[in-house]
Amino acid sequence: MAMATHLLRNGSTFWLRRTKPIALSRCLHLTSCLDKKVAFNLSDIGEGIREVTVKEWFVKVGDTVEQFDNLCEVQSDKASVTITSRYDGKIIKIFHSIDELALVGKPLLEFEVADEEEDNDDASSDSSSSSSSSSDSDAEKQQAAAVGGRIITPATPAVRRLAKEHQLDLAKVTPTGKNGRVLKGDVLEFLGQVPPGTNVPHPSNVAKQTVVTVAPASPPPKVAPADRVEVLKGVRKAMLKSMSESLKIPHFAYSDEIDMSKLIQFRTQLQAAAAEQGVPKLTFMPFCIKAASIALSKYPIVNSSLDLASESIIYKGSHNISVAIDTPHGLVVPNIKNCQAKNIIEIAKDLNALVERGRTGSLTPTDFADGTFSLSNIGIVGGTYTHPCIMAPQVAIGAMGRTKAVPRFNDRDEVIKAHIMSVSWSADHRVIDGVTMASFSNVWKQHLEQPALFMLH
Repeated sequence: MAMATHLLRNGSTFWLRRTKPIALSRCLHLTSCLDKKVAFNLSDIGEGIREVTVKEWFVKVGDTVEQFDNLCEVQSDKASVTITSRYDGKIIKIFHSIDELALVGKPLLEFEVADEEEDNDDASSDSSSSSSSSSDSDAEKQQAAAVGGRIITPATPAVRRLAKEHQLDLAKVTPTGKNGRVLKGDVLEFLGQVPPGTNVPHPSNVAKQTVVTVAPASPPPKVAPADRVEVLKGVRKAMLKSMSESLKIPHFAYSDEIDMSKLIQFRTQLQAAAAEQGVPKLTFMPFCIKAASIALSKYPIVNSSLDLASESIIYKGSHNISVAIDTPHGLVVPNIKNCQAKNIIEIAKDLNALVERGRTGSLTPTDFADGTFSLSNIGIVGGTYTHPCIMAPQVAIGAMGRTKAVPRFNDRDEVIKAHIMSVSWSADHRVIDGVTMASFSNVWKQHLEQPALFMLH
């Protein structure tokens, strides 16, 4: 038995010269060590990928592999990735065949691995007599001797592979294994991938270590907050349905700039009269809504809907103009009924009532029913141009940006201060052409730039 042990230890010198006979010495006691089954799960490979297709296996059941050996190649909708092993061990089960789908977080293979990679030599030492243990110790010491003019540091093939991956000289690593053997934890600690002191030195090394260099403690890693799953409901659930329908419509966009300078003065003159009629704050929105209603009267196709079943256009008699309102529960789009029959003050009252009901969560289904055209004022938040989405079955929508003071030229080529607001229109190109949308926008623009025209309606 001692002779056999001595031969195995001599065999380990071949491993120091990086030849294959070391595999024989490891295989002699492989069965006693590989007693732990471990599932190898497909880890997250990024880009939001949740499933991949197995394109090729590089191993089969019964193969013995080491860390970083190639296991298989998988294909996602974005790229091809080669999966490598995280374990030294024997493959006892493969869960997927070629061209089958594999899910992230689910098992790819099952391994039979050793509890500790350095246990191989310990098992041999425990089974030897006291006399053979003495000769073993002498043989281990020879591993640190010069071989071919080089000092070879004792370590397992997996540890050497890890060091090679990081271009690390094992002679610089402080060993904690038996008889000066460098363990995987020693390498990881040297590289700073595990906190210092994680490796506990082997009892045979404690007496030999006289100087211990303690690396400065690194700050604990910041833990990211856990993901939160929220089921869509209420306004967001309705938005999912409406926007899914909206994107089935072939949109086209048209944008322009509006000089709001005269309207600012006109609104200021009406503030006192509006307050007497129950509108304490008169905003620009009622003017924009009334201007849209006037333009809809001239271009009624913008106030229509498309009946795909009968391939016909339905021209709406009422101007029920929907207005986007930001509420604590999300963005809602109720509508003001019959704007064609109301003046600016009446529209302002209806708008203020919708805003108040939206803030208190008391809007009713009637407030949302039968909308024929939409306006959105993103200028309250900021921005200039946008590309609003049409609210089906409507065929057009407009969005106003923030009004800004900018330099402009007047009729005498003099630079003056002007208050400019941008507007963006989106229209259903199955019903409305670009000329019609531009003409509609010009009528709307004319009334805002010359607010005295509202007196005619």
